[in-house]
Formats: sequence, C-alpha cells, structure tokens
Amino acid sequence: MKTGRPCKQRAYPFGARLHAAREALGFSQAEVAASLGVNQASYGAWERHPVALRPDQVRKLADVLKVSVEYLFDEDEKAQRTGGPIGKARRIFEDLRKIPRSQQTHILTVVEGFVKQYANRQAVKTS
Repeated sequence: MKTGRPCKQRAYPFGARLHAAREALGFSQAEVAASLGVNQASYGAWERHPVALRPDQVRKLADVLKVSVEYLFDEDEKAQRTGGPIGKARRIFEDLRKIPRSQQTHILTVVEGFVKQYANRQAVKTS
C-alpha cells in the first residue's frame, strides 16, 4: 500500500530500504515515528536524507520494521526484503524464537501438521 506523495529527489540506499520496509508493513511515517519515540518529520528525514543514527536507534528501527540491521545497511540485492506471505511467515517464526522452547514445540507441531496436510493434498492433485 503506497502512502503519502512520492519524493522528488532520489532516495539514498539506507532511506530507500527504510521506505520499502515501512511500506511492506503498511505503516505510515507517523506510526513508525511514534514507535521510535521521534516526531514524524524526523523520521521522514531519515528516509530522504543521509543521517547518523545511534546504534540503539538502528536496532529499534530494525525491530519496528521487522527487518535485520544487516538489511538496513546491506546494498547487496539478494539481501533485499521480500514482502507477502513468505516475508510474513519469516517474521512470525523470528518472533517465535522469543517464546519458551516448550511452547515452541506445541506451535511447531501444529504448523508441521498443516504443512503435511498441504503436501498430501498436492500429491493427490498431481496423481
């Protein structure tokens, strides 16, 4: 979902990745700024201009945008973030790491059941 009006100047790589990550989540600049404890104008400048952020700001920014710190700085195309269901599933499983292992086992059992059920349906369709 595109938000706001397009910027007239070419974005810097860091800002372009911020923008892409924010758009992929459907967040506005104001929503991200509120999560970071800064005003919208400041966050908007991060997307448009080269900025010097403190390490704690970068980590919090990566958490809010659900990307790795490496993604924010990596100019390699294969490190680019993918959106859609695969990206959402990856984010959910990354969040799953924060849950105690005993609970992870229960969740993974359910997910494995759905994956096996889907694989079986696909096998029946191709037969």
